[in-house]
Amino acid sequence: MKTDDMTRAFLGDPTSSFTEFLGHTSPELLPTPSGGNGSSLSPTATTIVAVASPSGVVLAGDRRATMGSMIAQRDIQKVFVADDLSAIGIAGSAGLAMDLVKLFRVELEHYEKIEGTPLTLAGKANRLASMIRGNLGLALQGFVVVPLYVGWDPDGARARIFSYDATGGCYEETGFHAVGSGSLFAKGSLKKLYSPNARMPQLVETCIQALFDAADDDAGTGGPDVLRRIYPVVIQVTGKGAVQMGEDAVAVVTERVLSGRARRPDGPEAKL
Repeated sequence: MKTDDMTRAFLGDPTSSFTEFLGHTSPELLPTPSGGNGSSLSPTATTIVAVASPSGVVLAGDRRATMGSMIAQRDIQKVFVADDLSAIGIAGSAGLAMDLVKLFRVELEHYEKIEGTPLTLAGKANRLASMIRGNLGLALQGFVVVPLYVGWDPDGARARIFSYDATGGCYEETGFHAVGSGSLFAKGSLKKLYSPNARMPQLVETCIQALFDAADDDAGTGGPDVLRRIYPVVIQVTGKGAVQMGEDAVAVVTERVLSGRARRPDGPEAKL
C-alpha cells in the first residue's frame, strides 16, 4: 500500500488496535507464514523464567536457539522491555516470536496514542492473549509461540506474572513461573530457592540459578558461556520502570553462581 493510501486508511479507521489496523490495510506485514508443517525449519527459543516479590519482578532468559539437534544461535535475545512498566519473554518458534514482540510493543504505543491513556497491566496481558489466539492456525502447523509477560501494576502497587498457552489462554501466576523446554527443571529449582520477600538482587540470582539448572538437564537451554562472554539476559521491573541489566552486572552475578557451583555442582542447598 502506498504511503498516501496508508495515511487515508489510518485517518479513516482510528482503531486503538494496531494489529487490527495492519490486518485491514497491509495483512502481508503480519507475522503469518502459511502452508505445511515447517516447524523443523524454524529455530526454537527457550527457556524463560520470572520471579516476583513486593520489590518487583525479574524476567530472565538463556541465550540458545536450537533447530532440531543443531544449535542455531548461541546468543539470541529472548526477553525484552515491552513498555515503561512491563517486559516480555518468548519461547517457541523464534522468528514468529520476535515479530510478535515487535508488534506487541507497537500495539501498546499505538493504543496510548489513539486513546490518550495507557492500557492497564491486565489490559496489556489480555491484548497479548488475543494476538496469540490469532496465531492458532500456525500453532496447529507447529509454529507455536508461548510468551511470558511480567509487569508492575500501579493500581495495586505490585508485580504480576502472566503465562499463556498456544490457544491464547492467559493465566496469572503467583510468585514465579517458567516456560520453554527447560521449564520443568527451572520450576523445580525455583520452588526450592524462591523467597516471597526477596529483594531484587536475590531475585536476579534465583533466576540465574534456575536457568543454570535448566541448562544442566535440557539440551535446548544454553548455560552461561564465560569464554564468549554470553550470559543470560535479565530485566528488572519495579514501580520505577523496566530496565535491562547491563552485561557486566549480569556477568558478576553469573560468575558468583558459577563459583558456588564449583563447590557444589548441583547448586545451593535449599533450606528445610
